[in-house]
Amino acid sequence: MPELDGIMSQFTAELGEADNERALDDLRVRYLGKKGLVTAQFKKLGELSPQERPARGAELNLLKERVQEKIERRRAQLQSAQLSKPTLDLTMPGRQPQVGRLHPLAQIEQRIRSIFRSMGFTVETGPEIETDYYNFTALNTPEWHPARDEADTFYIDDDRLLRTETSPVQIRVLERGHLPVRMIAPGRVYRKDKPDPTHFPVFHQVEGLYVDRGVTFADLKGTLLHFYRQLFGSETELRFRPHYFPFTEPSAEVDASCYLCKGAGCRICKGNGWLEMGGSGMVDPNVLEAVGIDSEKWTGYAFGLGIERIAMIWYGIDDIRLFYENDLRFLRQF
Repeated sequence: MPELDGIMSQFTAELGEADNERALDDLRVRYLGKKGLVTAQFKKLGELSPQERPARGAELNLLKERVQEKIERRRAQLQSAQLSKPTLDLTMPGRQPQVGRLHPLAQIEQRIRSIFRSMGFTVETGPEIETDYYNFTALNTPEWHPARDEADTFYIDDDRLLRTETSPVQIRVLERGHLPVRMIAPGRVYRKDKPDPTHFPVFHQVEGLYVDRGVTFADLKGTLLHFYRQLFGSETELRFRPHYFPFTEPSAEVDASCYLCKGAGCRICKGNGWLEMGGSGMVDPNVLEAVGIDSEKWTGYAFGLGIERIAMIWYGIDDIRLFYENDLRFLRQF
C-alpha cells in the first residue's frame, strides 16, 4: 500500500544515516517501539472490516520483518567495522615503551670515529666482498703469505673473497689520486677463525692511513699516543715492538699501558701491565708505487686496531662471542 511504502522509504533513508549503535537503537524504537510508526499501523487494524484485516495484517507483518532484518544487518556492519579499528582501552594500565640503545661495539666505534675526526681524519668505507687484487696484491701481500690460503680466508670464487681487513679501502682511496690522505676505515671483516673466547669468524676493525710529504714514524707514534690517551686516559703510554706486515716497512706491534692498573699488573693486562692493541708502520713504497704515487715525494704511515679488542678491554669482557649472541641481558648492561 502507498502508506506502507512511504514508511519503508522513510526508514531506509534514516537507516543510511545511522552510523553507530546508539543511532540504530533510536531508529528501532522510532519504528518498532510501543509508539513506533510500524506499531501504530498495527493498532489501526481494528478500524478495518473483518474482510480487510487479514491482507492488511500480512502486509504489516512483512514490513515489520523487513525493518527488523535491515536493522540487524546494519548492526552487524557497524560491529564488524568497529572490530577492524584499533581500540584504546583507557582503563588499562600504561605500558612503558622499551628504549633501544647502541650495541657496545657500535658505541666503541663511534668513540673511535670521534677521536680521529677531531684530529682531521676522514671516515671512509668500502665493499665487504673484495677482489684478490685489493685485498692482497695491492697491499704487497706475497703469493706465499698464509692469509691467502683457503684455510684462513673465505673465498667466493678464484678472484672474489670476504675481505680479511679494511685495508683495501685505503687502496681505493689512494687510487683517487687526491693527496694528501688522512683517513680511517672502520668496518666488518671475515677470517676462518674457529670461535673461542678471543676469536670469531666475523669481527670489526679500524684501519688508518696518512700519506703526505715528509711523514715519519714519529708522526705515527704521536698520532697513536694522542688517540690512546683520548681513549684510555692522559697517563697512557705506548710501546712499539718490531714486527712484519706486508703493507708496511718498518712495521711494529703497538701496546698501550693498562688503563686499569697503570702498568702495575692486573687481570685486564694479564699481569704484565701492557695491552696489545694492533699493528702499525710506515707504508711500504711498493704500495704507493702500485697506485701511481711517487714514493720519493710522498710517505705515509698506516695502523690497524680491533674494535672487539678495545670493547673487551674497556668493558672487562672475557669472551668475544658474547657480542654476537644477542642476549639482551648482556647488551642492556652497556
